[in-house]
Amino acid sequence: NGLMVPVVRHAEARDPYDTALEIARVSGAAKDGSAKRDELSGSTITITSLGTLGGVVHTPIINHPEVAIVGPNKIEERVVVRNGQMVVRKMMNLSSSFDHRIVDGHDAAVFVQRIKGLLEHPATLWMG
Repeated sequence: NGLMVPVVRHAEARDPYDTALEIARVSGAAKDGSAKRDELSGSTITITSLGTLGGVVHTPIINHPEVAIVGPNKIEERVVVRNGQMVVRKMMNLSSSFDHRIVDGHDAAVFVQRIKGLLEHPATLWMG
């Protein structure tokens, strides 16, 4: 049936738990063929992931007419330097593509840094 991209409406107003429930609902509807047209159209950004398949980096392609796509990759243990010491930390590459006709590069970088901050400190998701 081709690419089906389930849409979570008003994601900015949802808490993480409600967002997860809605993703499960619309994804299930897309997979079983019961999704309505409005559940598969009208989105502005896609989140895609190759991490579950072991991907460590990819170049996601924007799904027109969206303006961006963000793709988390596989979380791996890596050696990093913290306070002058070599330590093992869980790390992940975050791939992204933005339509620069619509999104300024600086704004895109700020957005990616915000995602990075939320992933590094997930408790801040609940701190309004």
